[in-house]
Formats: sequence, structure tokens, C-alpha cells
Amino acid sequence: MERGNHTVVTEFVLQGLAKNWELQLFFSALLLLFYAIILPGNILIIVTIRTDPRLGSPMFFFLSSLALMDLCYSTVTPPKMMANLFTHQKTISYQGCLAQIFFIHFLGGAEVALLVAMAVDRYVAICHPLHYTTMVTRAICQMLVAGSWAGGFIHSMIQMVLIIPLPFCGPNKLDNFFCDITQIIKLACTNTYALEFAMFVNSGLVTATCFIILLVSYGVLLAKVRTGSAQGKNKASSTCITHIIIVCVMFGPAIYIYCRPFQDFPFDKVVAFFHTVVFPLMNPMIYTLRNKEIKAAMFRLLKKIIFRGDK
Repeated sequence: MERGNHTVVTEFVLQGLAKNWELQLFFSALLLLFYAIILPGNILIIVTIRTDPRLGSPMFFFLSSLALMDLCYSTVTPPKMMANLFTHQKTISYQGCLAQIFFIHFLGGAEVALLVAMAVDRYVAICHPLHYTTMVTRAICQMLVAGSWAGGFIHSMIQMVLIIPLPFCGPNKLDNFFCDITQIIKLACTNTYALEFAMFVNSGLVTATCFIILLVSYGVLLAKVRTGSAQGKNKASSTCITHIIIVCVMFGPAIYIYCRPFQDFPFDKVVAFFHTVVFPLMNPMIYTLRNKEIKAAMFRLLKKIIFRGDK
């Protein structure tokens, strides 16, 4: 399609993880292996929490919601990457590119909001233990999770409103394996300085602010639990440390990607790969490995499945 003297871009060319086809095949094989091991584990976590009445506390409800978001998040970009690899194609339609951007920021924004909700839950549990069951009810938890999804949607729609009016009438090559605002905005044939600043505030500044607030909050909570009993102290400390690990894993790459000028750096693809594919699948697993209750419940569920199969 042409507009004036320029050709309007209807598709983009994804350069992929590596220029060498064999190396891209190697990465895809690793990705498939990773999915085969971790993906069923995350599904098992969700099923275990939703079916085991002993895991009815708000903390586990939030964890199952986080696992669901992470599963969705990790399936936004890999299917297209592997499809292009095995079909020897590198293109993605304009609409497909916008869809990737929408779901990346929709799910990413929802996860950020959910991690904030999980921090609030830990604050009430540690600082107001006597009122915890009356303050953090199932209805409140459901509202917080619904609010997280709504917050992610609003965040992503802001990105869409900023990107859709952009004219693309020249280069269409993206030096990455998926579409994101940091890549696509550089291809627009107009001045995008003000737009980059708006996206920096919407993505980078908000993410960095939430990260600092969460780290400070968990630091205060860790200091608070030192005055508790030995058993309660160990359990609360372990939970807070696990949350800090997940916060660092989730926010670290996002801050690297969005809290700087929209320019290419050597480690961009590696960081983006771990941020969009690997880390989302690992977050629930990190939580599970540090929680004896979930591990015990998972073993009980597996035993039930095995014994039913034998019958």
C-alpha cells in the first residue's frame, strides 16, 4: 500500500535471536525442552492450589493467579518465533505485531499490580496478624486480582493509543525475535521524542518506582519479623525472601529494557529472551521450591492421580 511517495508498512521482519539459522534452531530446541519440563510443573501448581482445601489462604490464591499470568505471558512471543524458524520465514503482520505488544504489556502490567497486591497481603499478615482473616477475605483477594488484570489492561491500552497513530512508511526490520515498543517506535517515520518520553514514564518510570517501593517494603517487613516468635519468624522471613527473589527476577530485566533510551545494546536480545520466556515460567517454580506446604500438596495430588490410574 502506498501513501504519497512512501510505502505504508503492512508487515515487519523479525531478525530473530541470532543471525545464524543453526544457532536459532539450538535456542528453539532449548526453549522446547524448557517448556516440556517447566510448563507442566506450573500447571500442576495451579491445579494443586485450586483443588487442595489446605491451600486456601490468600497467599496461595495470589500465587496461583501469578502462575496463570506467567503461563500466559510466556506464550505471547515463542509460538511466532518457532513458527518463523521452522517455516524459514521472518515476517510478522502489522496487526500481529500490535497484538504482541498489547499482550506483553497487558500481562506484564497485571503481574506488576499483582506483586504489589501480594506485598500488601504480606504487610497485613505480618503487621496486623490478629485482623488478617477479617481484612484479607476471599472477596478482597478476588477484587485485588481483578484490579491487577484491569490495571494491566489500562497500561497496555495507553501503549496502543500512543503507537497506533504512528506512520510506518520506511524500514520494517526489527532486530529482535518479537515486537515491542522499544523496537517498533524507532521505525516510525516521524519525530518520536515526546512519545518515547511518554512511554518511558508509562513503562520504565512506573516499573522502577514499583520495584523500589516493593524492595523497601519487604526490607521493612523483614526487620519487623525479627521481633516475632522463632517459628513465625522463620516462616515469615522465608516468604518475604521468596517474594524479593520474584520481584528482582520480574523487575530487573524490565527496568533494563524500559528505563533507558530506546537504543540497541549488546545484551538486549538475551535479556528480552529471559524476560519474556524463561523468567515468567520460573517465578512460580521458585516460590514452590521454597514452600513446604505446596510441595506436600503437589505430592498428595500426584499420588491421587497415580492411584486412580492404577485402578
